[in-house]
Amino acid sequence: MNKVGLSCCGFALNEENFRKLQQSGISAIEISMAPDQYKDIRYGEVQAYAKQYSTELWSFHLPFMPFREIDISSCRKELRDNAVRLYKELIEKAADIGIRTFVIHPSGEPIGPEEREDRIRYSMQTLDSLAEFAHQYGAVIAVENLPRTCLGNTADEMLRLISANDKLRVCFDTNHLLQGSHADFIQKLGDKIVTLHVSDYDFVDEKHWLPGEGKIDWPALYSALRESGYSGVWLYEMGLTPTKTMERSRDLTFDDFRKNADAIFAGKQPARVW
Repeated sequence: MNKVGLSCCGFALNEENFRKLQQSGISAIEISMAPDQYKDIRYGEVQAYAKQYSTELWSFHLPFMPFREIDISSCRKELRDNAVRLYKELIEKAADIGIRTFVIHPSGEPIGPEEREDRIRYSMQTLDSLAEFAHQYGAVIAVENLPRTCLGNTADEMLRLISANDKLRVCFDTNHLLQGSHADFIQKLGDKIVTLHVSDYDFVDEKHWLPGEGKIDWPALYSALRESGYSGVWLYEMGLTPTKTMERSRDLTFDDFRKNADAIFAGKQPARVW
């Protein structure tokens, strides 16, 4: 059974929430913020709360918006350079409190077919550089698969991107896969997957719904990941409040995520939260 984790994209990193996470049996988090909030992270305070409440600081999602300012695949060198400077600063600070996995988007969007090859080349150059930088801190860069026209929207393109450096790894976002099957993705990339973004969707576009609210066969997906050797955190990436595309009578609680994970671990399709 995997540890259960949660991205903090939907809650504040304060003592009350660390206490609630522990009470719910959620023992790991990913630090993920709105673009303007990264500068306000109190790293020492977060580390202290994590230690006090036995919460693993599992991963750190590097910022990826706004695309006009942050895009490692941009054809504009100054944008790529700005992203690298920001990422190196954040990697240094987060590695200092023990984080060793850094999730990165290989591009923004939209990307037209006429520029895709150039964007892939620029993204790979940047990923190569960041992989070496993170390695100095005993950390890895985990490239996230993305939807629509973004880079990394297929298993084969993900393989190409991470070929830029043998130190690169993969963050598998279960609700970003719009081309190909989950089984095929895991078969091709399973030995490179070091972290997850777990959420459900309708197979049409990303939705970030709670597993059981969409179309993913969760027992099959979990079984495939286990067979591939994945032993990392089962980490949910979604907010506590309902999205515009999902009607729900109440906000989610940390307990909901724990119960959802327990159902999946038991080989069951999780029930919806109404």
